[in-house]
Amino acid sequence: MTATDSLSAWLRVRREVDWHRAPALKRVPAGRDGFPSWCEGPVRRRDPMRAERLLAAHTLAREDAVRRSPLNFALLARWQREVLAATETPFRVGDAYAKAGRERYGLTSHTQSDFDCCLREATDPDLPPAARAARAYLDVAFFHPFTDGNARAALLTLVHVLAREDIALPEIGPLQTTRYADDPAGAADLATLIGVLNRRRL
Repeated sequence: MTATDSLSAWLRVRREVDWHRAPALKRVPAGRDGFPSWCEGPVRRRDPMRAERLLAAHTLAREDAVRRSPLNFALLARWQREVLAATETPFRVGDAYAKAGRERYGLTSHTQSDFDCCLREATDPDLPPAARAARAYLDVAFFHPFTDGNARAALLTLVHVLAREDIALPEIGPLQTTRYADDPAGAADLATLIGVLNRRRL
């Protein structure tokens, strides 16, 4: 039996969540961005090369935020080439699976264009930055655009969206929890967690 299309479930949930209830964030200078510390800590202990590649991609993501580069698949693919040390990082060409096959992310002729449409909403000034960052993170997770490294791409996207507003998270580790496409409460909780982490002093 084919698993339910979790991407369709996410697109429904995405419309249901009251993103306007996300917490306000305070500006945090780039020097207190917890992403490099996370790379130098648990990531480097597990795989030094993975840490180096993530740090290089993080630099690109923040530079693109300063340049106000449009957030789209092409931008993410540029970061992902650093993450994977790859010469090409095309959009996936078939259905993707996660969570031991329990979630299936379907592919149609318009999936990539739908993804870019969703990413463009990450600069919507009518929504709080915490909501935009959480939603963009989940967009990457559930569109699952790459054949590998989607969790890392989602984190980089979150960092980029916040950096455009001169906001950083002093801690990244708590974001590393499983998210489900059909869980509106979990999506809203991610925005809340971003608010909590934004206010932490480390």
